Amino acid sequence: MQVSHTTRAVAHVFDDFNLVSSAGLVPAMKLAEKAGLRRLADKWLSVPTDKGANAGLKIVSLVAGMVAGADSIDDMAVLRHGGMRKLFAHLYAPSTLGSFLRAFTFGHVRQLDAIASRFLIRLAALSPLILLEPDGDYVFLDVDDTIIEVHGHQKQGASFGYSGVRGLNAILATVKTVTGAPIILAQRLRRGAASSPHGATRLIRDALATLRRLPGMGTARVLFRADSAFYTFAAIHAVLAGGAAVSVTARLDSAVRKAIAAIPATGWTPIKYTHAIYDEGTRTWISDAEVAEITYTAFTSRKKADHIPGRLVVRRIPELNKQKLAGQSTLFTLHRFHAFFTTSTLDTVTADTTHRAHAAIELVNSDLKSSALAHLPSGVFAANAAWLVLAVIAFNLTRAATVTAGTGLARATTATIRRKLINIPARIASSARQITLHLPENWPWETGWTHLFDHAFAPPSPTPT
Repeated sequence: MQVSHTTRAVAHVFDDFNLVSSAGLVPAMKLAEKAGLRRLADKWLSVPTDKGANAGLKIVSLVAGMVAGADSIDDMAVLRHGGMRKLFAHLYAPSTLGSFLRAFTFGHVRQLDAIASRFLIRLAALSPLILLEPDGDYVFLDVDDTIIEVHGHQKQGASFGYSGVRGLNAILATVKTVTGAPIILAQRLRRGAASSPHGATRLIRDALATLRRLPGMGTARVLFRADSAFYTFAAIHAVLAGGAAVSVTARLDSAVRKAIAAIPATGWTPIKYTHAIYDEGTRTWISDAEVAEITYTAFTSRKKADHIPGRLVVRRIPELNKQKLAGQSTLFTLHRFHAFFTTSTLDTVTADTTHRAHAAIELVNSDLKSSALAHLPSGVFAANAAWLVLAVIAFNLTRAATVTAGTGLARATTATIRRKLINIPARIASSARQITLHLPENWPWETGWTHLFDHAFAPPSPTPT
């Protein structure tokens, strides 16, 4: 590709009030309107004084800016360029939106959490966000936390966390199926030095309550997956009380080590692991990794009523760095063990594969920190907590728009979705009080965008009598 030598830049030779750079915002925000985002915010959000006036419009403006790519309050100016005023009403200045966020308290953030939950449920009714697998497979509820790095010295709650990075700690709960992309059910922002399980029990209860209210999820089989930081009685009891099974990495304490030592030598099964080779003759995987399981009762140090029976699934990998000492082979193979506690009905190998897939939540953390959470824009903790909730709303709305478009991008990153469906340049033409958007010729994703537009602007289906 070569730039034409005749290319030149000339300012102010066209009416820029007829041009927009994010035509994909129109159907995306129409979808948000049909799901009632503004109405929910007006009903449930009670930010005081003039800063909280027209809360619904301000929430919608912040979400629209994030969908278009804003990752700071100043970036909300992306909504006020060119012909955007012809497409949207009440485009607030970034300073107004910043004052609105700084007026939030912890209670207002919790109100916004409730709005995000209700909005997701309505959004899932309009688009196929989460679909059950035809064979009734598990729906996965994953929980993890991540550190969002900050640099300002005035950031409330910022401190050095477990990663050694100065920032604030965000914990997320996502839901996904085997073939679907993850959707965020619940979220919390915490101080940077907060431990991973801090507040996780309440988050898990909220996430399960929201999950059960999603279309078709009332009786779905749910499997909770998490790392060892969430191997606590409170968290696992909350999951079981919510009717879900657990698959949580166990700490290698004395009880777990004793259970591993009791696994017989014949109980280990090779699995498809890194660099595994399939042997056609024996129809098995030749791998250095093996798995086994043994019955196990968790939290036996507590009173008997708190004991939780299940299975301990163990994966062992040779300690390659200890195979040779001073150039001599060892007399026996040493292994590293990775164990997790589960109450699922999956077989040993499938349970191990399924548990390892919990790492998919790291992609959600990375995606958010590459888009709306690239910055936490305020020095006020509550404002940043509200920003996190709005980022989650924008994340889910973007996925809803994508699956509605039917472009096969449901598992793509937010940046890819934004490039193909949202940030599309268009020219505005008006005739007979009707606005027409002229999109680029030969746009590769025209079919998907048109499908999204038609679906968003289609009249609602009549309510059956």
